[in-house]
Amino acid sequence: MTNIAILTGRIARDPDTRETKGGTSVTGITVVTDRPARDKDGKTYKDENGYTAKDSEFHRVTCFNGLAKTVGQYCSKGQLVSVQGRIHYTQWEDQDGVTRYGSEILADKVDFFSRANGGDNQDAPPID
Repeated sequence: MTNIAILTGRIARDPDTRETKGGTSVTGITVVTDRPARDKDGKTYKDENGYTAKDSEFHRVTCFNGLAKTVGQYCSKGQLVSVQGRIHYTQWEDQDGVTRYGSEILADKVDFFSRANGGDNQDAPPID
């Protein structure tokens, strides 16, 4: 059995980088992907500008260690990336005792398809 997730999309907001008490670097990003929107009959349709309407989905992605440092340093909002990793599900109780569920992608690899917007990223890894 395999748990593999591959996403290609744009970063929705600047990365959030932190370090655990144990010294592990952790960076979180949100990757936005699009797919054709469908009407009640399951057919795609055009928006008011004549383009195929799209539905966007926002995916939480978490990176660790060296990958976390690289993503935190060289990625920014609007950048096109491809993420490879695995789907991770979590369950917790909130302060009111309600059971909550969440999911995220734990990244193994992040490829940069464009440079970060603004900033000095001359030392960024090469784009293939």
